[in-house]
Amino acid sequence: MSGSGHEPVTLSGRSLHPGQADGVVLALDEPLSFWGGVDARGLIVDAHHPQRGVTVAGQVLAMQTGRGSSSSTAVLAELIRSGHAPAALLLAECDAILVIGALVAAEIYGTSLPIVQLTDDDLAQLHTGTPAAVLAHTAPRPATVIAKTR
Repeated sequence: MSGSGHEPVTLSGRSLHPGQADGVVLALDEPLSFWGGVDARGLIVDAHHPQRGVTVAGQVLAMQTGRGSSSSTAVLAELIRSGHAPAALLLAECDAILVIGALVAAEIYGTSLPIVQLTDDDLAQLHTGTPAAVLAHTAPRPATVIAKTR
């Protein structure tokens, strides 16, 4: 990324689940399991996670991928229902468990959590505290992430 630090950058990615969201980026240092790693309020409670004590609720959550447990599907769907989910998920690797959680919540609760797959290089451009807007279309149309540069 180039610029003075105040120019927006537009990233194009693969839409994994449609939706639109605005929020502040929370870039995780390590993958996160929603099952046992996040409480019902969206707080990271995994004792071994570097961002323990930080909330994912309302954040544009950027991470390499999720970390296991198929039960994360149900936990994510419940976070979406209760309003404590991230505003959007940005991943470098497609995580079917998280996508299914968003699909279930959309079907049952009529809510939408945009999920976008970005390249490793694009994901690395996103830093905690950066305002971002996410627009994930229905596949195969690409998704767009607009974020301020550092």
